[in-house]
Amino acid sequence: MAVKIRLLRMGKIRNPQYRIVVADSRTKRDGRAIEYVGIYHPKEDPSLIEVKSDRVQHWLSVGAQPSEAVQRILEKTGDWQKFKNLPAPPPLLVAAPRVDKREAYEVEARAAAGLGEAPAPTKAAKKSAKAAEPKAEAEAPKADAPKADAPKADAPKADAPKSEEQAVADSGEQA
Repeated sequence: MAVKIRLLRMGKIRNPQYRIVVADSRTKRDGRAIEYVGIYHPKEDPSLIEVKSDRVQHWLSVGAQPSEAVQRILEKTGDWQKFKNLPAPPPLLVAAPRVDKREAYEVEARAAAGLGEAPAPTKAAKKSAKAAEPKAEAEAPKADAPKADAPKADAPKADAPKSEEQAVADSGEQA
């Protein structure tokens, strides 16, 4: 049986998307495939090419013949050179990471409102902050309250005269 590695067309009329398949040479272009070994999306910038290298190497080693288009794809990924023991090609271009629209909108809205780059708290962070508030309030009075047994070393004696700063602070006036 003659086996070919070729493209199986999918997608829309003006947006072709291909699967790289291993199929019997007598089957239709979009017919039954023996194995799916990759994908190719030519309309994306840069083109998306994903190939299962180990499976392609296996099929090439057992005699599967790639179509011209698939051979060009395999040359770009380096699988054809690996099979033919040739030097590797330069690396492929990688698409820039996509920015989430919602996050971009929120950053712009915060910048317009003058809030700066402070990230908005998530729902989980809000819940944990609310849970931490009552605990902090309960612990705060305990820490601030002086113990009845401990003598006050900082307390001024009733007989001692107050300094001018303390007298002004007690009367509520500011100097």
